[in-house]
Amino acid sequence: MENKTSIGHLTALLTIIIWGTTFISTKILLVDFQPVEILLFRFIIGFLALLIIVPKRLTGVSLKQEITFMSAGLCGICLYYLLENIALTFTMASNVGVIISVAPFFTAILTHLFLKSDEKLRANFFIGFAVAMAGVVLISFNGQRLELNPLGDILAALAALVWACYSILTKKISSFGYSVILTTRRTFFYGILFMIPAIFLFDFKLDFSRFANMTYLLNIIYLGLGASALCFVTWNFAVKILGAVKTSIYIYIVPVVTVITSVLVLRESVTWISVIGTILAIAGLFISGYSKGGLKSGPAK
Repeated sequence: MENKTSIGHLTALLTIIIWGTTFISTKILLVDFQPVEILLFRFIIGFLALLIIVPKRLTGVSLKQEITFMSAGLCGICLYYLLENIALTFTMASNVGVIISVAPFFTAILTHLFLKSDEKLRANFFIGFAVAMAGVVLISFNGQRLELNPLGDILAALAALVWACYSILTKKISSFGYSVILTTRRTFFYGILFMIPAIFLFDFKLDFSRFANMTYLLNIIYLGLGASALCFVTWNFAVKILGAVKTSIYIYIVPVVTVITSVLVLRESVTWISVIGTILAIAGLFISGYSKGGLKSGPAK
């Protein structure tokens, strides 16, 4: 059981490390691609990759389970990314980064309301949340002036809430007893399906000639295979093992990975504010998830 839990933590950490680096690929692609184009292409690649890895169908699914898959696809694949990207057009990236990091708090509340027997919250979770959020704020703003943009900030908060809903749905899906790859692929299918109407609302172009640029091709492949196919499987696996709340607290260190990647890849300078923020974010993660008497995770179902 202890080994299984360790694997759960390692897969959650691996997922966050990859997700924390995707901003570089997205930034490169945004030169010639619309956000909705990047989303649709990456998840189609992810869906096809999972189909090739496990070509068999997911059978014996009840109507209630199918609705759960549909809801997970709508929340975690379609709405979350669309809300986040639209929020970025109305408010600063630093605002979005901080607000999205509230997702573990929303996850904890929803888990307490809808999965009462699964994970119990203790004071250490909320202390860790406060410490981590202080770190995230320092990393995100890094000496910049706080500017509130109500519409964008509300959309970012909705994105965090939607991700919390996805985490709860993922935990529910894990109780069905199906293969994580098959359930993730089914979720991708519905996410892509729900994303199709959005292409008519935004400036979507089905122009594959852009992928003649090897830089664009490699980055979309990275997002499709790494950030989508691999990461959603590992994230869903971690949720199955650790629970929705304990897995979600790894979101605290996304800004930390982003800072490290910026230094290594973009050669950005490190400030003492970002260093302190990094220490606080990591400390908050450990306080919330590892301290004795903190967050207790129920058995995987």
